[in-house]
Amino acid sequence: APAAPAAAAAAAAPAATAAPAAPTGPTQEELLEQYAAKHAGGVGAIYVGDLNQLVGPAATVDQGDFDGNVPLSALENHAYVYESDFYQKILAKANLTNPTPLKSKGVSITIQHACINRALGPCKVLESTLVPWLEARTNGQLKFVISSFPELGLAGPDTLNLVASGVLASATIYGGYVGGELPAVEVQNLWGLYDSMEQEFTANALIIEDIEALVLAETGGVVLNHHLFSGNDQYFFCKDKVESLADFKGKKTRSHSAALSDWIEGMGASAQFIAFSEVYTALERGILDCGVTGADASHGQRWYEVTNYMIGPLISWPFVNNVINADKWKSIPSDLQRILIEEAAKSELEALRIGSIQNEMGLIKNQAEGLEFIPFSEAMQDQSLNGAVMERVLPNWVKRVGSGTHPVITDIFNVHIGPLVGLKIEADGSVTKTK
Repeated sequence: APAAPAAAAAAAAPAATAAPAAPTGPTQEELLEQYAAKHAGGVGAIYVGDLNQLVGPAATVDQGDFDGNVPLSALENHAYVYESDFYQKILAKANLTNPTPLKSKGVSITIQHACINRALGPCKVLESTLVPWLEARTNGQLKFVISSFPELGLAGPDTLNLVASGVLASATIYGGYVGGELPAVEVQNLWGLYDSMEQEFTANALIIEDIEALVLAETGGVVLNHHLFSGNDQYFFCKDKVESLADFKGKKTRSHSAALSDWIEGMGASAQFIAFSEVYTALERGILDCGVTGADASHGQRWYEVTNYMIGPLISWPFVNNVINADKWKSIPSDLQRILIEEAAKSELEALRIGSIQNEMGLIKNQAEGLEFIPFSEAMQDQSLNGAVMERVLPNWVKRVGSGTHPVITDIFNVHIGPLVGLKIEADGSVTKTK
């Protein structure tokens, strides 16, 4: 029998429709952009590609320009800060797009923090940002209370021990003050090395984790954040005019660290260590001929009332570490610990925002009060590097550290700082130029 005709082909089944993709939500970058837009134009603003969003008032008038603002021109001069990996790390630490939820209830913890002096920038930033932000975010359960070295009767050199022992619950650790106890930490305060703030900022970013490790090993505590010491270019503030190296000779000059004393001596003056809060009176009474400090710091202490000239500058944009005692840290619930670190990072970001204008205002504010600015002559600049730095600052630091083969020299200075500034410390402690 003939074969049955083939059955009609079945109609092709319609192609399956793909299921709609599940919404993925905004990316981390988009969330940061949204945060930046929401907080633009003032305190707490962050940089995510647009410097204009950082423009606006500081928390207090004295932290900005004469009108209390952070202008675009200053931010543009410091664009390298906001475009750095260092800035990105602090943004990540602040956890702005996924902040730690508050779970603790009924907790009441106060952290008493000792900063160097209320007239100094790092203290002002903490008081105007971290203090109110932390209290608001924890519903008052965690309070950060600011005091200062003068109020507590401290000079500064013993702060590492005081934090380690718990006598101080929290404190600002400045390498220059504690260099006698921990000479290695002075690697961040070797005066006269840098020829620009950008160069020093680059060095700081490279060594900041090493310095944190040194401080933590000595105190056993926790670094809450770092603050770049803005407006800190160092000047000789003197009663008499200083226009040449001969004019420096024998001038009794206040110093605030061992390395700075070496630099002052290398310039021909006579270094004297006097607590910051006591310098005004010493200048007024003629105990000192000059004082060396940052331009912003001297203005805050009104040195312009007891001096007539400011000579310099010695480029300076160092950082300090704010450290909490280990036992105090352990007493804080874990959610409040994370919130404290996040708010401290936000405070650090704000310090970088206002640092741009503070670096420019130190000189301007003192000149406005009547001080005459005398820039270092070529001979002074030559003596600063070839005399003070190479013959005193670095060799004497090597002696305090112990030897030219100490890890802080071989693994930190010669690896990160030396290539930037063109200097190398040899195994025998001598210093050679590499460029």
